[in-house]
Amino acid sequence: MATVKELKATARPKAGKGAARAERRAGRIPAVIYGNNQPPLTISLDDAELRLRIQAGRFLTTVHDIELDGKKHRVIPRDFSLDPVRDFPLHVDFLRLGEGSKIRVSVPLHVLNAETAPGVKRGGTVNIVTHTIELEVPADNIPQYLEADVGKLDIASSLHITDIKLPPNVKLLTRDDATLVTIVPPSGYNEELKAAAAAAGGAAPAAGAAAAAGAAAPAAAAGAKAPAAGGKAPAAAAAKPAADKKK
Repeated sequence: MATVKELKATARPKAGKGAARAERRAGRIPAVIYGNNQPPLTISLDDAELRLRIQAGRFLTTVHDIELDGKKHRVIPRDFSLDPVRDFPLHVDFLRLGEGSKIRVSVPLHVLNAETAPGVKRGGTVNIVTHTIELEVPADNIPQYLEADVGKLDIASSLHITDIKLPPNVKLLTRDDATLVTIVPPSGYNEELKAAAAAAGGAAPAAGAAAAAGAAAPAAAAGAKAPAAGGKAPAAAAAKPAADKKK
């Protein structure tokens, strides 16, 4: 069961820009509740309390019970606008939730075990590609986040949406082949791989050249011995005429 927050509201009988500005001057934020085949309700909320809810995070995925004139309305925020300069809320839209209704929400992704990932230990960086995942879920069972365990990812490895576990009764609206997280190589990693590949490729020719040089040495030595042996024969032949001369 999703956590349900409570807000107290007052009716806002007048609509329009002038009435909205008057509410803000009084320290209240104009809002509207719509949906579930019922007429819209124009309301206002306490400015300070609404700011705290928005700043706490997960505002758009949190179910609220808005109490108005003694009656509670089960809603979920669909949109809100902020002042572009001072960053305070200007208006909020709430969707009324009927019993057993399903809604479309964007759920944030939480990365687990990044510090134990082999790729991170080797100098890589975790890169979150998809920060939120679109789901269709029961209004009373909205997950606060989905978990992506990257503890086994190496450099240049990725985690896809099919690798994570989804809660029951949830329909995935994001592409089922979407990449969630990758481990980015450190600076200079590709150059190191190229240098290693070049070194491995150059080792084989060097070994072949050594073998060829080793084979050439005996052949050269054998060739050098042949003329030396042949050179002794003329010397012996030259001695024979000298012996004939003595006679």
